[in-house]
Amino acid sequence: MSIFSTGLSGLNAAQNALSTTSNNISNVYTPGYNREVTLLGESRADGGVEVNDIQRQFNQYVASQLNAATSKSSALEAYRQQVDQIDSLLADRDAGLAPLMQNFFSALEDLASAPADPAARQGVLGSVDTLSAQFRSFDGYLQDMQEGINGQIADEVTQINNTTEQLAGINREIILARARTGEAPNGLLNQRDQLVNALSERMDVRLNIQDGKTYNVSLPNGQPLVAGTNHYKLQAMESPADPQRSVLGYRDFAGNLVALEENIVTGGTLGGLMDFRAETLDKTQNQIGQLAVSLAVGVNAQHREGLDLNSEPGEALFTIGAPQAYSYDRNSGSAVASPRFDEANLDGLRASDYTIRVLADNPSTAGGFEVVRKDSGTAVEALFASDTLSFAGVQVDFQGLSSAKQGDRFEIQPVRRAAAGIESAIRDLDKIAAASNSGGSGNNENALRLQELQEQSLVGGSASFSGAYGVMVSDVGNRTNIVQANLDAQQGLTDQLRAVQQSESGVNLDEEAANLIRYQQYYQANAKVIETGQTVIDTILGLRN
Repeated sequence: MSIFSTGLSGLNAAQNALSTTSNNISNVYTPGYNREVTLLGESRADGGVEVNDIQRQFNQYVASQLNAATSKSSALEAYRQQVDQIDSLLADRDAGLAPLMQNFFSALEDLASAPADPAARQGVLGSVDTLSAQFRSFDGYLQDMQEGINGQIADEVTQINNTTEQLAGINREIILARARTGEAPNGLLNQRDQLVNALSERMDVRLNIQDGKTYNVSLPNGQPLVAGTNHYKLQAMESPADPQRSVLGYRDFAGNLVALEENIVTGGTLGGLMDFRAETLDKTQNQIGQLAVSLAVGVNAQHREGLDLNSEPGEALFTIGAPQAYSYDRNSGSAVASPRFDEANLDGLRASDYTIRVLADNPSTAGGFEVVRKDSGTAVEALFASDTLSFAGVQVDFQGLSSAKQGDRFEIQPVRRAAAGIESAIRDLDKIAAASNSGGSGNNENALRLQELQEQSLVGGSASFSGAYGVMVSDVGNRTNIVQANLDAQQGLTDQLRAVQQSESGVNLDEEAANLIRYQQYYQANAKVIETGQTVIDTILGLRN
């Protein structure tokens, strides 16, 4: 190879190196960009240099670790943002339920001191109204959060579908580029890896690299989201068990929309929202409902034991929301479930939802059903008589039970929205039953019995009203602290992995500035080689003349 060819090869190599360095510098702040390095090698001819590759500095293992960590961080951040709202709601001592329950029992104490005093009676009704309104307010706030979660799930699904569609499109472009040139442009590879990272922020996915080239993405249960150049859409849909609840739907190969189990979705913002709903929001709403039912039923039962100023038996002081029931949309039978509170066994009422499964066609005994607590997954003992299934402080009446088929299911929510229906049932001051049946209409014995309910274990048979509320506040506070601690630890790990990734794939401006000078000198040196060759030729030609 001549001196000119050698110099030209060096000029070409230097030009490529300078172009690569320039590209690195210009993309220093581009999200997802991976630093490129010009790999040089000795020419296969007699001398000179050649450019073997423009290689991007990308470590698949580190990227996978970072995606997994990012997914967990996003889930915890979404969880924290939501649980902070409930914690702030319950921790407000001025706006909480505890002082209002105390005011209610203080009003009963005043009534016991002056059972015929209209002011004392008005104080009781006023405290009933205020306490009921706060229960409804709490339930409304939590229900708004439920609806907000539904909306956020729909938004996240839209973004996930957009990302998987783009990912399938990038796969297609990479295949075409490889078919044309044998190599995929680094820019397309960077875009694809950035899309996988963006997808990980929204939900945990599984990445499989087919033949070391094509990216296939699937849900943790193996259902594909991206398979080569094809993408499969998710859909936010009503839960088959609860039409008020949005869950993730997936179209199977027959085109049917199938609801995915909520525990399949983990990680990312979507997984964090669903975890928060299942672990904290549902539980808190049920605890508020359980407290409202226990208070209303307990007070009503005692109030009925007394006499009002008209010497009439006391009526209910509170109204309360009824339990809810939903039939699964794929039930084969047409039986309908109608739940109600079992006031005689209200100690068994728990802050939980239940699933009733029919184990045999036309069930006629308790053995024909299975009742499972949704919060723990444990089976609950039930009794059955006259088409009524009784368990955990609830009685479920069935209509058309003879049509029930094996596999039919019913969702029972005894206390989920109970607090939404709590109100004062009395407006007439004379109807407050402060007296006992035995002492005439002017005594205070029933007012004293009502006041004593404050210290009795009426919530789940194990806690007082204030005690149950304190446990609920403590539960949410502990959950908030745990999530924050986990988020801090996970964010630290994510930051470490991001630093490792940037040390290998990120652009260092100081390093690139040094490369710019180095390759500039390299270019100038090769230009000098060509200039020297030209001088030699000119000298030789001069000798001939």
